[in-house]
Amino acid sequence: MADETAPSTSTPPRPPAALTTAPGYQVRRLYQAYLAVWIRAVDPTLTGPQFAVLQTVDAAPGHDQRSMASAVALDTSTMADVARRLENRGLIVRKTAADDGRRKLLYLTEEGRATLDDANSRARQLDQRLLEPFGTERREEIVQLLTSLADHWEQLPEDL
Repeated sequence: MADETAPSTSTPPRPPAALTTAPGYQVRRLYQAYLAVWIRAVDPTLTGPQFAVLQTVDAAPGHDQRSMASAVALDTSTMADVARRLENRGLIVRKTAADDGRRKLLYLTEEGRATLDDANSRARQLDQRLLEPFGTERREEIVQLLTSLADHWEQLPEDL
């Protein structure tokens, strides 16, 4: 039986103050909006974590998956999955380290470099649009604040 006291309009309710004043809720909203824009403006198949791995492999070729995972803020099992997907798409090559058969060293392929260059160009344009409301004088400050917040939040699990 339907609840006859429920509003009959199709307008969604406004989020309560307990949510709108919570930093985690705002970060999740921001991330959801970012993902939607990323798909349209940068690449519908290359995920943010994959893009981060390509960027990092380009900057530091030949490093192992574990150190790359740390550099791009992924846990090792997620990194293994991301690397496997990138390898299956022909964007990276994983080579077994000569001194330790368990370590996989990562390298960009030519296709990986082309994909990264293309996505990187669009991502930088998106960065400009994302920070547009703040003007050029505040963009660096906003990124520093976001970095500081991310650094702080990454330490919280260790402090609890």
